[in-house]
Amino acid sequence: MAAIPGPSYSITLRIGAPTGPHTTTDIVATVGATGAAVTAVDVVESTDTQMVVDISANARDEAHVQEIRERIDEVDGATVRHVSDATFLLHLGGKLEVRPKVNLRHRDDLSRAYTPGVARVCLAIADRPEDARRLTIKRNTVAVVTDGTAVLGLGDIGPEASMPVMEGKAALFKQFGGVDAWPVALDTTDTEEIIRTVKAIAPAYGGVNLEDISAPRCFEIERRLRAELDIPIFHDDQHGTAIVVLAALINALKVVGKSLADVKIVVSGVGAAGSAIIRLLQAQGASDIIGFGSRGAITADHGYEDEHRQWIAENTNADGFSGTLQEGLAGADVFIGVSAGNILTGGDIATMAEEAIVFALANPTPEVDPLDAAQHAAVVATGRSDYPNQINNVLAFPGLFRGLLDARARSINDQVLRATAVAIAGTVSDSERNASFIIPSVFDPSVAKAVARAVVEVVRAEREASGEPAPFTGALPLGAGEE
Repeated sequence: MAAIPGPSYSITLRIGAPTGPHTTTDIVATVGATGAAVTAVDVVESTDTQMVVDISANARDEAHVQEIRERIDEVDGATVRHVSDATFLLHLGGKLEVRPKVNLRHRDDLSRAYTPGVARVCLAIADRPEDARRLTIKRNTVAVVTDGTAVLGLGDIGPEASMPVMEGKAALFKQFGGVDAWPVALDTTDTEEIIRTVKAIAPAYGGVNLEDISAPRCFEIERRLRAELDIPIFHDDQHGTAIVVLAALINALKVVGKSLADVKIVVSGVGAAGSAIIRLLQAQGASDIIGFGSRGAITADHGYEDEHRQWIAENTNADGFSGTLQEGLAGADVFIGVSAGNILTGGDIATMAEEAIVFALANPTPEVDPLDAAQHAAVVATGRSDYPNQINNVLAFPGLFRGLLDARARSINDQVLRATAVAIAGTVSDSERNASFIIPSVFDPSVAKAVARAVVEVVRAEREASGEPAPFTGALPLGAGEE
């Protein structure tokens, strides 16, 4: 699938050229002839002999940018003086900052926020450590933890190179959930050291979002931290993807008039995301799932060293199908891909059942060209923003953590994940839902609010059912309380 110009390669070229009646139009035509999308033209300087023009455009990739420069240099008298990249400019100095929530206007404010008044609050927390969730940033702060070993589609690029992604994640937490999140990029890939480090910093945080840690280490890290800490631990690459897939599938099945319990589901990719998707779909009622790895179907008669593949082998593919992915698609109602690009064709999709659903989520290149898939499937979704039905984790994690923090949750379970998915699906009304709109926009402000409410309800209901008292009901010193 050919790349198209987009804002991630948005550039501004500063060009010097002789003054003439057709100077700007000739330059714009030259840029446009390369396939770039020209977005703005500004004349910066102009004399009777020379002019400077800024051309802003969206390109496909770095090679395309270089092609544009070379083509402009071929225009008589024109010279590219400088190329600025809007994406790099946005990242200058990072994307985050810290600001105080209180004003320190005079000495009285200072004496309450810091010494000597702050000592009273420190002693109150020392006496009742659980009050850190009320009286410190722990109440609204999440650590975004990575070791940089599985960053987007870039792989193991290291902790420093992972930081722009972690900063972006933190910005999304704040923008959509009002949650203060902070990147924690660790310079180690040792499982035990990561676990020790996260446990050591946990007192400052109300939750931990594990991000871009390679499998299978990510499974063990999440499992251990969930067992050994009293704050929610969430691996977004697993569960965030699973949540949004389930939400989209709930609505897609409504579009085609099928039931989750009755459909045959094929999942390509049984790593972190694929494993979590299969588990969550089963928890929601799916009964006929076949998982495929790079060597074919996961079957019960094959032993797997990876405990998660072994679980899939023991809990799916009841008929013992052992063929290829292409063969397994025949008659399937749903395809979910979290694997690799261009492994299927439109012809493969044509073998699926009538009114098929295709979620081709490999990014940036889906498992099958979405346009080819749409020739045969009733509903198509991708992980890309330039096609309808984008499966994007930002629909899940901001509202999820907002609800977990508000409910003072100490853990996270499948009931919370399912409630999050159902809440996301529910933000698309019956009148809105159609084959091109099964999932809400990432900019829909109602999504995070709906998710947070659903999570709070589940956590509180579980707490009441277990007989656990509501958290932190004791009075603080001098009757200080919640707002």
